[in-house]
Amino acid sequence: MTIELDPGATTLAAFRRVWGGAPAALAAAGWAAIDAAADAVARIVASGRTVYGVNTGFGLLAQTRIPADRLEELQRNLILSHSCGLGEALPREVVRLIMALKAIGLGRGHSGVRRIVVERLLAMLDADALPVIPSQGSVGASGDLAPLAHMSAALLGEGRILLRGEALPAGEALARLGFAPLVLGPKEGLALINGTQVSTAIALDALFTAERVFASALIGGALSVDALKGTDAAFDPRIHEARGQPGQIAVAAALKRLLDGSEIRHSHEDCPRVQDPYSFRCQPQVMGACLDLIRNAARTLEIEANAVTDNPVVFPDTDQALSGGNFHAQPVAFAADIVAMAMCETGSISERRTAVLVDPKMSGLPPFLVRDSGVNSGFMIAQVSAAALVSENKSLAFPASVDSIPTSANQEDHVSMATHAATKARRIAGNAAGVIGIELLTATQGIDFHAPLKTSPQLEQVRSDIRADVPHYAVDRYFADDLAWAKSAVLTGTFSHALIGDLF
Repeated sequence: MTIELDPGATTLAAFRRVWGGAPAALAAAGWAAIDAAADAVARIVASGRTVYGVNTGFGLLAQTRIPADRLEELQRNLILSHSCGLGEALPREVVRLIMALKAIGLGRGHSGVRRIVVERLLAMLDADALPVIPSQGSVGASGDLAPLAHMSAALLGEGRILLRGEALPAGEALARLGFAPLVLGPKEGLALINGTQVSTAIALDALFTAERVFASALIGGALSVDALKGTDAAFDPRIHEARGQPGQIAVAAALKRLLDGSEIRHSHEDCPRVQDPYSFRCQPQVMGACLDLIRNAARTLEIEANAVTDNPVVFPDTDQALSGGNFHAQPVAFAADIVAMAMCETGSISERRTAVLVDPKMSGLPPFLVRDSGVNSGFMIAQVSAAALVSENKSLAFPASVDSIPTSANQEDHVSMATHAATKARRIAGNAAGVIGIELLTATQGIDFHAPLKTSPQLEQVRSDIRADVPHYAVDRYFADDLAWAKSAVLTGTFSHALIGDLF
């Protein structure tokens, strides 16, 4: 189904679909707004007024007036000179979001581009012709200039395009599609590169990954409770309603549902142990706080994904182009750092549960969850790998949003570092997926030792699905492929789709 991009009102659910590969089209109202803003820019040019970005230089060169016969050259030079990115190319799902977000921003009708620019952008998205965009080079103000310049250069036949998975010179890719390179009009180059779409798209990618990691962590945490023969009494809704934190209440309810009907739980109702370690018992408090953070970040990013982040902002009703600072991505930087911190803590508490389960003094299970331990090392180093990922995440979690560095001869003297923040959040979420994958395998192994008792019907299905691909760890074997499978299952939402719908 084609996703309608409604400028100013596109939902996170729609963005998730585009991120996942669904085709997209701009809503009809967007085209009318684009035409009105383009007409306004044409009137401004005809009037001879000096307007930043329309007939002036850029940044510190804003005081330089550009003659009318060089306006096309100005816009082309802007794109080429700003195509200065470095590093690995952004993944295709992020590039898809960048293109969709840029179409939405232009579709708000405050940028002044002609409809051919947006038509070409969406036609390339539909044809799976994705510009190759380096991941480094933006400080998150004045917009994501370098990466958006690489996106825009592809429209001009410069740079490279990934056409249905084949990397080609942009001119060759356009020719295969039957597209002529675009010639940009007044302000169009600036409108294309001035905006927060790259940092926002990377942050959305981190957010959508975080949702899957978070939901998988709740499943892993519930499995671990049963593997430990822990209690669900700490998830009693009365405890959490007494505190009132909404995320905590939601997480406690989710854990309670996941464990409902567990034979293992009912087998030790009269055991003398009344309290489990914090990493088991305090899941609603810790994970609930993470959930609240993720939800708050999601609200910020949904607004930003629909925002006008161009400069100057064109108001067609008065033919004004007002210079401001909507390109400054501080909201995105804060949101990305929040996602990063939530993912860091999600991985941290998961690793602690894994550590408890492999420790026979804590769990009552065989050492490192394997029979004949000593000859077999079992899950010993899997827990070390989880610890390594958690520690790496701690080193990455320092907020990028508190950093700034002056650029453009001090004209742009405070920047957001949003792209850096979002990139770190992506990496942290990916590392956390590995940690949660290890816990899922660890807890499943622990559950196996309680046979013939079974966990709850919901968790038994998860255990069965895992065992369909990863056999019980009876003796030492090459384990890396199993860990990679578990991480992939977390990242693809194999076990968490239903829970994601409940929580997000």
